Amino acid sequence: MFPSDPDVLVIGAGCAGIAAARSLAARGRSCLVLEGGPRVGGRAFTETASLGLPFDHGASWLHQADENPLTPLARAMGVEMLDHDSLRDRRLFTDGRLATHDERRDYATAEDAFWAAIDAAASDGRPDRPAAEAAPRGGRWDATVAHWEGAQICAAELSRMSLRDFASTALDGPNMILREGVGGLVTRLAQGLPVRLDARVDRLRWGARGVVAEGAFGTVAARAAIVTVSTGVLAAGGIAFDPPLPATTRDAILALPLGLLTKVAFRADDPALPDLPPFASLRRAVAHAHDRPMSFVSRPFGDPVLVAFCGGARAWEMAGDPARADAEARAEAATIFGTQGAAALGRATVTRWAEDPLFRGAYSHAVPGAQTARAALAAPLGDGRLVFAGEACHPRFAATVAGAWLSGEAAAQHIA
Repeated sequence: MFPSDPDVLVIGAGCAGIAAARSLAARGRSCLVLEGGPRVGGRAFTETASLGLPFDHGASWLHQADENPLTPLARAMGVEMLDHDSLRDRRLFTDGRLATHDERRDYATAEDAFWAAIDAAASDGRPDRPAAEAAPRGGRWDATVAHWEGAQICAAELSRMSLRDFASTALDGPNMILREGVGGLVTRLAQGLPVRLDARVDRLRWGARGVVAEGAFGTVAARAAIVTVSTGVLAAGGIAFDPPLPATTRDAILALPLGLLTKVAFRADDPALPDLPPFASLRRAVAHAHDRPMSFVSRPFGDPVLVAFCGGARAWEMAGDPARADAEARAEAATIFGTQGAAALGRATVTRWAEDPLFRGAYSHAVPGAQTARAALAAPLGDGRLVFAGEACHPRFAATVAGAWLSGEAAAQHIA
């Protein structure tokens, strides 16, 4: 049964929406969560049908787990978690072979130098600028580090990102990986909440008298609303706001576009495949100016799965064409593992966040000069009648489930 006259409407049942609904319930406020799709979790989505094993299409780790609000919740629920950092066998492929011990050491030194340069530039008092302008250049590993930290981690190239936002949202370990997947955890955390599925909101009227959400489901009124849909959806006009949003909010939405990280996950049962240990990660060094390597993670929890990661512009170029993504991931595998090894890869599933109208991308970054956009988007409107929440709104844990969760809780507090 759904409340017929809720205090608060929560639009979107991803991490932010679930956190907001739980927080409202704890404060004795009634709410109704309107979810446009057929499931909860948003960009935290774990399924087993495609590969016969749990596969996280979106969020895969609890980053900076010691400070992550989902860590204690997972532990309280008895979720099996492992520290991926302590298990990860890090490998680097360069010049047609695996890197030597000395090369891996030099690469780690280049990573340290990268972050030292980024942090120094972000605090030098100069105006904000693209993160790429602060990144070291010319060293053997500099292009590889920049590609990894930008396109592969942040789902966008450093040239597209605010230096200050990039520095302030960089996270550390431990990075926990969950046996049931991050999506599995978030789904469990949504149990018992008043979530109405397949209830996409097309228009939201808001003002001094409250809010009214409209869609194919009809209309629902409440005292206030928390909107947790992605900035990709908001920028595309996925919800019409009446009256229109203030210019400051609209500008913040446009300044926080979604990047794209596509995963291609393969069944890896064939003994002809390379004998990579569980949880191994493998990066390929950038070979030339236009090279945009993928990376791989092998056999999480010992399962016969190999996952290729492709981020940034290359991922957008393949959006809407899963066959191309599959083929390019196999070609990457052939470069590293050889033709025979790549041929041994089994069936694949390709994530499709870009073309899904409920998301339109993976996670946000701030464009150069927009280092304050996250706070601007999170600022309550209409005396607290309308509040935005989601990973794009959090100034520290942006682009993660932790940021979405904390943002949802903060939005609920603004209203409650």
